Amino acid sequence: MSMDLSLNIRGQYPRGDDMPRRLEELLEQVRLAEQLGFSAITKSQHYSSSPFQEIQQIPFLSRAAAEVKNVKIITSITLLPLHKPLDLAEQLAALDLISGGNFVFGAGLGYREIEFRAFGTTQSERVHRLEENLKAIKRLWTEEAVSMHGSHFDLLEANCSLKPIQKPHPPIWLGANADVAIERAARLADSWMINPHNRVDTIIRQIETYKRALDKANKPFPKTLPISREMFVGKDRDDAIRQAQPYVEEKYKAYHKWGQDKQMPLGDNDLGLAFEELQDGRFLFGSVDEVADQIIALSKATGINQLGCPVQWVGMPQSHVIDQMHLMAKEVLPRVRQGL
Repeated sequence: MSMDLSLNIRGQYPRGDDMPRRLEELLEQVRLAEQLGFSAITKSQHYSSSPFQEIQQIPFLSRAAAEVKNVKIITSITLLPLHKPLDLAEQLAALDLISGGNFVFGAGLGYREIEFRAFGTTQSERVHRLEENLKAIKRLWTEEAVSMHGSHFDLLEANCSLKPIQKPHPPIWLGANADVAIERAARLADSWMINPHNRVDTIIRQIETYKRALDKANKPFPKTLPISREMFVGKDRDDAIRQAQPYVEEKYKAYHKWGQDKQMPLGDNDLGLAFEELQDGRFLFGSVDEVADQIIALSKATGINQLGCPVQWVGMPQSHVIDQMHLMAKEVLPRVRQGL
C-alpha cells in the first residue's frame, strides 16, 4: 500500500480581498505542489459563495494546468445536476487536452438551494439529473453522434467537438456523503471521493457499504481511493489546533449555514458544534508524527491511498500554506509511506 498527496484548492477569500494577488499565490502553490511531488491539484465548485469570493473551478484548473506537467488535474467536485451535458462534455474534454491527458472528472450532487434555483432546477431533481447527465457525457465522449432525450436537454445527433485524450474517457469519480450516494458512486463511477466532513468512524463504516455495492456491481476495489481531510501540522496537537482553528472554524460556520451537514449521515450531521467537538474524530491535527500516525491508521482501516490536503482556509496567510505544504510532503508523507 502506498499514499499520494493532492493539493485541494478552494480559492475562497473574504470580500474585498485582493484577488489578482491571491490568484498569483494560488499559482505559486500549484507550482510548489509539483516540485514537492504532490500527485494532483483539485478545485471545488460553488456559486454565489457569500460570505466569500471564489474563483470558478474550470477556468482556474485550466490556468493551473499551464503551470504543471506531471500533476493530475481534478474537478473536486463539479456540481453535475446544475449543468447541461454537452457544455460540460466539451469543456472537460478541453481540460483533458490542456492537461495532457492528466484529468480526472470528479462530480457530485450539490446541496445548496440557492444554486439549484439559480440554475432552474430543484433538489428533488438532482439525482435523476446527475445520472442522465453522466450518461450523456460518457456517450458524447465516446460516440460520434448522440441522440438522447433528457429531462432538461435534447441531443439530436449531437457530437462533442473535441474528444478527450484519455480513452475511452477520463476517469470519473463521484463524491458522496450519504450511504445511498456511496452505493451510487460504486455503480456509476470509477471511484468514490470521500469527503472531509464525516467523522473517521463514519467513513470506516461506510467503506463496508461501498465494498458491498462494488460487489453487487461486479466491480473491483478502485486503484485510487481518494479522501480529503482538514489537517494542520504543528509542534504538537495543541499548537496545531491553536494555529488552524481561527481559519477552519470560519469555513465550517459557513458550510453549516449553507446546509452541508443536512447531506451527512444521521448521527454525524451537525457541523454547528463547538470547535472542540467538531474537530474530534474529524480533523488531522498534531505534530508530524501524530498526523502521520493518524493517516496510517485511516489508510489501513479504509484502503484510501490519495490524501487531499486543503492547506489553506479563508484568511490564512500564504506563508502558513507554504510551510504546511513542505511539512506534508517532506516530513509527513515519508513517514506515512514507511508506515504503510
